[in-house]
Amino acid sequence: MTDKAKLLEKIASERILILDGAMGTMIQRHGLTEADYRGKEYADWPSDLKGNNDLLSITKPEVIEGIHAAFFEAGADIIETNTFNSTAVSLADYGMSALARDFNLASARLARKVADEFTAKTPDKPRFVAGAIGPMNKTLSLSPDVNNPGYRDVEFDDVAAAYKEQVEALIDGGVDIILIETIFDTLNAKAAIFATEEVFEERAIRLPIILSCTVTDRSGRNLSGQTIEAFWYSVRHAKPFAVGLNCAFGAELLRPYAVALNRVANTRVSIYPNAGLPNELGEYDETPAMTAEQLEGWAKEGLFNIVGGCCGTTPDHIRAIANAVKAYGPRKIPALEPEMRLSGLDPLTIIGQSAA
Repeated sequence: MTDKAKLLEKIASERILILDGAMGTMIQRHGLTEADYRGKEYADWPSDLKGNNDLLSITKPEVIEGIHAAFFEAGADIIETNTFNSTAVSLADYGMSALARDFNLASARLARKVADEFTAKTPDKPRFVAGAIGPMNKTLSLSPDVNNPGYRDVEFDDVAAAYKEQVEALIDGGVDIILIETIFDTLNAKAAIFATEEVFEERAIRLPIILSCTVTDRSGRNLSGQTIEAFWYSVRHAKPFAVGLNCAFGAELLRPYAVALNRVANTRVSIYPNAGLPNELGEYDETPAMTAEQLEGWAKEGLFNIVGGCCGTTPDHIRAIANAVKAYGPRKIPALEPEMRLSGLDPLTIIGQSAA
């Protein structure tokens, strides 16, 4: 375990950790044009680039640095790198697969720089960088062809290789945590875990891992059909620093699934919901005060160890959340009886059959 990992463990045992808010929401506020996205580096790129937010770490680094700084100023302990879509698989939409390493490296270095600057200002409040690994735009569990349910347009080895390239670059850029987030396909997440563990083994290091699932509707299942409990049983072999939920709904509608996760997770729990559900215009109406009030109730009940925001959340949301939960201690990690816990779409626990 690295010194930073030990420090993170220590702080997490003492108080609730604050994660940042929505990178995409903040980028949208800048009203960037196609020319801004292209910059001088990609001025002659043959396809449109607006919307490819991850490349802004190269073409508009001052924008990304400013967003990181704003979230730290609002009270965040952990910021996420601007790398949600920085895999060769996802970047193929822009013809930029070969640039995946460049994007991850640039984004990680930017986040590291800002985190170190804030830590230097207030050494009693160290800041951490989480390497953000998104779910990709292709899924291993479902066919994109309704007439051919057995078809896949990507294979496990392809997905794992793309994630491995991302993890290597994030570590080279100086991240403290690997955050595999917005998991809607558990098999994609397993490929990311496999790739991460492979990098750890090859480099003889280990960073904390956070796994964050997203439910797709009120049934409480992810897109590949698993309940939250079954999802946890599918990935707990990774022994993550934390497991949690993000995106999906606002805190009010997400709460039942957080409670379900709390019952089965014998590790820390992270929660970062959207600022409510989007309205007809795709905007989020939940104010910082509303989000903070909801999450303060969760903190009182001891439902999480890490809290932040996803879509629609701004530095004002993070500031309000940080202030609302600071009086409460972190969730106590339960000591669960060893049982055989299996998963398909639903969980199965065989009572009395101890697991190794």
